[in-house]
Amino acid sequence: MTKKDTNYWNYVKILEEELKPAMGCTEPIALAYAAARAREVLGKIPDKVYVEASGSIIKNVKSVIVPNTDYLKGIPAAAAAGIIAGKPEKELEVIAEVSKDEIHKMREFLSAAEISVEHVDNGITFDIIVTVSKDGEYAKVRIANYHTNIVLIEKNGEILEKTEVEGEAEEGLTDRSILNVKDIWEFCQMVDIEDVKEILDRQIAYNTAIAEEGLKGDYGANIGSVLLDTYGDDVRTRAKAKAAAGSDARMNGCELPVIINSGSGNQGITCSVPVLEYVKELKCGDEKMYRALTLSNLVAIHQKTGIGRLSAYCGAVSAGAAAGAGIAYLCGGGYEEIIHTVVNALAIVSGIVCDGAKASCAAKIASSVDAGILGYNMYIRGQEFHGGDGIVTRGVEATIRNIGRLGKDGMKETNEEIIKIMING
Repeated sequence: MTKKDTNYWNYVKILEEELKPAMGCTEPIALAYAAARAREVLGKIPDKVYVEASGSIIKNVKSVIVPNTDYLKGIPAAAAAGIIAGKPEKELEVIAEVSKDEIHKMREFLSAAEISVEHVDNGITFDIIVTVSKDGEYAKVRIANYHTNIVLIEKNGEILEKTEVEGEAEEGLTDRSILNVKDIWEFCQMVDIEDVKEILDRQIAYNTAIAEEGLKGDYGANIGSVLLDTYGDDVRTRAKAKAAAGSDARMNGCELPVIINSGSGNQGITCSVPVLEYVKELKCGDEKMYRALTLSNLVAIHQKTGIGRLSAYCGAVSAGAAAGAGIAYLCGGGYEEIIHTVVNALAIVSGIVCDGAKASCAAKIASSVDAGILGYNMYIRGQEFHGGDGIVTRGVEATIRNIGRLGKDGMKETNEEIIKIMING
């Protein structure tokens, strides 16, 4: 691959598209974004809000604290935050700037407005439709397939914007099917650092800051602190603890932004923070750091392409395997070490389910990062999982395809059962 190749710039573009800033868990923020845009189109604060959401959206919004709301939770809170304080031009940082007066107005709105929520199935996993109304007027906004993809804006019966939703195709994004581990490896070895530096510098700054805040504060189950208190502060424990701490913070009301990966802040933290911890420990230098982060981020995106944005398959697993790849590279590993690290990690933790965004995500992240590190240490000691061992098959790409099939198709019923349990108890 050279800079003259189309795919070189496509790989850079994929990083630009995926490594975006977000405030809080991305599903409630996407809902707040839709609500803010609907209020903007309506031109006034509504007195009725009707939210239609796919099951996976309900699952990921139900239990997580919406940032800058004084610890409000759930779909009504996310909608209220967007309506009262949202700045839709800021997309996934839509409620990054909220005053105390606006928080007070959110609570008043939740008490006074008529807010209803319906679970809908329009044949896609990621679906949010927000309709706001007042004085006989209404505005409707729909987001489908990924967090900022507005496909419908309607006001009083007039279609202002509309994009046809064709299954779960991600309209407007660079084709992710060009990704494969061999080309990712080649790209990370030769990429001009200046072409990715700005993207990665922001990830380094944001995700390090929230990880450190997670260790200093009291968030969720404090998995990071528990790990350090229990196992000491060697680099392997720190890598897991800092990633877990960042997740605990963002799941539980921390008002710092993160840089996401594959639509997820947790995945963005998981495939960056452990790598950065190993950079510090090994004193690798900036160039190797940027190349390791490029590798980890793209390997995570590649795995998630087959699975989809939302699934019953825990996204931390993909990110943890990707972090393992980045760490393997930092430790001197080449292409063979990278691919066996990923396969070994996937063999270990691919059974972890996603039951929504909440405090236990941090513990799942710690387990996934551990699997990534173990996957590398297995291989350099002559140990590996072989084709035919469960869902592992010969070749990294074939194994990743199996994981995509498992997460997207095989776990559909699991996802529906999880949603039923979470909604009905």
